[in-house]
Amino acid sequence: MKISTARDLAFTILLRLESPSTHADELLQSPVVDRLNPADRNLVTALVMETLRWQILLDQQIRSQLTKPNQKLDREVLIALRLGAVQLLLMDRIPDHAAIDESVELTKKSGHRYSAGLVNAVLRKLTTQTRAESESAHDAASLAAATAHPQWMVERWVSDFGLARTIKICEANQQQPEAHFRAFDETLQPQLSQDDFRPGALLTSALRTGKKNVTEEVTNKNKSKDSLNALRRMDEGSQLVAELAGHGQRILDCCAAPGGKTLILVERNPNSRITACDISAARLNEMKLRIGISTIEFLEADATALEFHDEFDRVLCDVPCSGTGTLSRNPEIRHRLTVEDLARQSERQQRILVSAFRALRPGGRLVYSTCSLEREENEDVVEKFLAVESSAQVVSVTDRLREMDREGILQHGIADRLIETAITNSCLRTLPGTTLCDGFFAAILTKI
Repeated sequence: MKISTARDLAFTILLRLESPSTHADELLQSPVVDRLNPADRNLVTALVMETLRWQILLDQQIRSQLTKPNQKLDREVLIALRLGAVQLLLMDRIPDHAAIDESVELTKKSGHRYSAGLVNAVLRKLTTQTRAESESAHDAASLAAATAHPQWMVERWVSDFGLARTIKICEANQQQPEAHFRAFDETLQPQLSQDDFRPGALLTSALRTGKKNVTEEVTNKNKSKDSLNALRRMDEGSQLVAELAGHGQRILDCCAAPGGKTLILVERNPNSRITACDISAARLNEMKLRIGISTIEFLEADATALEFHDEFDRVLCDVPCSGTGTLSRNPEIRHRLTVEDLARQSERQQRILVSAFRALRPGGRLVYSTCSLEREENEDVVEKFLAVESSAQVVSVTDRLREMDREGILQHGIADRLIETAITNSCLRTLPGTTLCDGFFAAILTKI
């Protein structure tokens, strides 16, 4: 039996994602995926992302059908089982026989012909199974089981945000997120209207659309460098964080790659000197080639050891983090992250904040931000920094949101909504399922 191109490629991608250095988003935007016809491209994306989102539940269902539930399965066999299971349990439009037969063939093709019978038997048993719904969740354990999240992660969120908001977070993480964009070229508007873009939910410069791969469709019409900057896929929460930085003559983006926030800084400060730093020479060079704007100085530098002192009146300190606010877009994070990782992230983030604040001139403003939901990476970092840095003071994000409202940056009524639902102790905290974007934290600090 022939294996469909989409299932074969989805299997290959999931196998590659067993390596912690790979990311689903990058693999799904590779040239080999982009060359597929739209139907196959959408199927590959759905198979990979749904498998990753529901992997914990899929594995539980698979093992419940094994004679020896704890037996070790070769990774190729397990991935073939997951692919079959996700189609049987979660993708109604795919015939059972196609899901089962092609998973069996993938098992054989991967060199595990002896396991083909096991895969066939397990998947046939799964055709009669159902899954628990999140509506029945009454505590962290039942919610984690129903929404395929690690229990330790859900327990933390219930403790920090309460069960009701955590249910919304988990449900949002299990949905295909809406595509958000930033248009940096007004001449694109006629084309964007034809591509069914809608205004952003939070920002007047943002756009939304349900279409897949629309970035490639638009930019591929003109391969010039300018066109690649004209439209960028970027969550509205990420755009919102960049907007918080405001206006200044000298601006530092200390963890700049891949450059979306840097472009927003340029857009809002066209006559300013902007320094974009990143520790990775490869990522910085890619960013430089992609953007190449003369007002940006690109600097390879470790953000924990910047050599600037009192030089910038605006600093964007969007630090590397666990990314738990982005699980709908990056579902593999839940399978890789451990509690111990958070302490390591927090220590590095504190060092970056100390270094970045040193670069801020007196009276200037620094935005510290993450796309994490975890206290260790957010409030704790800021609180520990304030405890040792007497010249640092928190500026209420509420005040900046009011300024952004007057400047026409926010959609009508959004300032009030964010102030009501996303401000805690003067800091911004967006939550998936509550705010119409990914989960972000942001604090504004000034040097007195």
